[in-house]
Amino acid sequence: MRIGVFAPVFLKPERHLGQTKSVNNAFIAKACSRLLSAAAFAICVCVSIGAASTQSSAARAHPDSFYLARGINPHPVKLSHPEVEPLSAMAELGRKLFFDSDLSGSGKLSCSSCHDPAHAYGPPGADSVMVNGGSDMHTAGFRAVPSLGYLYRQPAFRIAPDISGDDLAPNYQQQASLAAIHAKVLKSAAAPQAAATNLVPQGGLFWDGRVDTLQQQANGPVFNPAEMAANTSDVAKKLEQPVYADDLRALFGASIFENPQHTLAEAMFAIGRYQIEEPSFHAFTSKYDAWLAGHARFTPAETRGYLAFNDPMKGNCAGCHLSKPTADGLPPLFTDFQYEALGVPRNKAIPANSDPAYFDLGICGPYRTNMSDQTQYCAMFLTPSLRNTATRKVFFHNGVFHTLDEVLDWYVNRDLKPEKFYPRDASGAVVKYDDIPEKYRANVDTVDAPFNRKPGDKPALNKREMQDIIAFLRALNDGYGSVAH
Repeated sequence: MRIGVFAPVFLKPERHLGQTKSVNNAFIAKACSRLLSAAAFAICVCVSIGAASTQSSAARAHPDSFYLARGINPHPVKLSHPEVEPLSAMAELGRKLFFDSDLSGSGKLSCSSCHDPAHAYGPPGADSVMVNGGSDMHTAGFRAVPSLGYLYRQPAFRIAPDISGDDLAPNYQQQASLAAIHAKVLKSAAAPQAAATNLVPQGGLFWDGRVDTLQQQANGPVFNPAEMAANTSDVAKKLEQPVYADDLRALFGASIFENPQHTLAEAMFAIGRYQIEEPSFHAFTSKYDAWLAGHARFTPAETRGYLAFNDPMKGNCAGCHLSKPTADGLPPLFTDFQYEALGVPRNKAIPANSDPAYFDLGICGPYRTNMSDQTQYCAMFLTPSLRNTATRKVFFHNGVFHTLDEVLDWYVNRDLKPEKFYPRDASGAVVKYDDIPEKYRANVDTVDAPFNRKPGDKPALNKREMQDIIAFLRALNDGYGSVAH
C-alpha cells in the first residue's frame, strides 16, 4: 500500500484540549530522539494505547504518546484550503451540464449518473463497471468508475521526478528511455519523499492518465459509445436550446454556435470549471481533517490504524497514499499521483474479459495509444486518492473487489496465499497476476512493502491491524463536520 509519515511543523503540545504535562518532556524528548527510531515510536504508541493505565510506561517514555493514546493530535496544524466563494457564471453553466441527462445519446445518463454527489462523485452502485451505458442503456463499460473528487490538484501526465515548469510538450519516448536506466528507490512510508526521485509515470486523468485537464476528462465519457454515447451534432443542437443558449452567448460571444466543435469545447470547459469551484468536490470535511486541526479525537482503532498506515514495516500505505500535508501547507490528498502494476485478479464480471485474448494494460493500451511501445509500463494504473474510499463498493481499475476487507486481505496475502485470489492452470499451478499477459508480469511490484513478502513469511498485518486501517480509512470520509480552515 502507498502512504507517508505525518510530520508537519507543530504547535507546542504543553497544553491541548485541557490536558497538561506532568513530566519533564524536554528531557524525555531528547532521550527519545536518541533512542527511538520511527518504527520504535510507533510501537511505543501502540503499547500506550493498549495499556490499562492512563499513564502507561509508553506515555511516559515519549511526549507525544500521551496524547496519541487518547486520540489527540499533539501538534494541530492550520492548512491552506481552497477558497469557498459563490460559483462563477462559468461554473454555474457547468453545474447545469453536469446534471443534464438530455445530453446523452439515450437521454437518460448525465455525468452525475456515474459520478454521484451522494457517493463522493463515484459510482452509486456495486457493479464492477457501469452496465447501463450506450444509446440503448445496455452497454457495459470496461473499467470501474473512478471518483471525480479531489482532482483539482492533479498534475499533468509526465515521466519524471518533478514538474519541469516549462510549457514544452513532453517527449514520452525520451522520458521513458531515461527512466529505464534510472535506479529505482523503494517506496517507504518512513520517507516517501525519497521515492519522488524515481523517474516514473505520474499525473494525468483516467486510470491510464491519457488526458491532463478536467475539460478533456469531461469530453471523454460524453462521446464514449459505452457511456453517454452522444454525438457532436446532437449535443451542439441541444446547447442551442434556450436552457443554455443565453448563458453560452453571454460567456463566449454571439459567434459561439458557428462552430459545433468550438461550442462543445467551451461546454466541456464549463464542466471542468464547475469541478474546480464547487466545494463538495474537495470538501476536506473528514474526521482526519478535523483531527489535523485539533478539533477531533481518534478512537483507539483509528489511532492504531493511522500508525499502521504510516508504518513502513506494517501497511506502508503512505509510501503511495501520502498522508502528510505538502511543504506549502496544502492538505494531503492520499496519493502520490503515480502508477503501479499491482496484479489484481482478473474480473470475470466484466463482459470484455469473456474474451481470453482481451487485456486492459493501462498506460500502454488499449484506450491510451501513445505509450503502447513502452512495455515496461504495461498493466500500470493510476494510484487514486483514498479520500472517501470507504464509501465505495468497487475497488481497483477492474472493480474486482467490493469491500475494504477484501482489499486489505489481498494486499497482505497476495504473495503469501496466492491460491486465495488466483486460478490454477491445467497442471494445478496457481496463475498469479492472471489479468496480465505473462510477458508483462515482471512489471508487477514485488519489492515495495507489503508486496515484498514470500510464502512462509509473517504477514505484514494481522486481522486486527487490517481492521484498524479500515477504521482509519473511514476517518477519511467527508461529512464529519465543518473543519475550521
